[in-house]
Amino acid sequence: MSLLERIVIDPEVVHGRPRVRGTRMRVADVLALLASGADEAEILADYPYLTADDIRACLAYAAAQADHAVLLAS
Repeated sequence: MSLLERIVIDPEVVHGRPRVRGTRMRVADVLALLASGADEAEILADYPYLTADDIRACLAYAAAQADHAVLLAS
């Protein structure tokens, strides 16, 4: 399974927000934890249903979302 396959969107779960497959943990929640200074080991200890690959998948998903072309209208 590729990292991005770990991230799913289902309108019936967490209001359609991107989440880690098999959990209700939103990508935004994992990113917020990382942004606040939590490291991988701390997140895995606090959320034992996550894996290191899940955290990397959240980062890969965020990177993919941030990588888009900017079009300027003239």
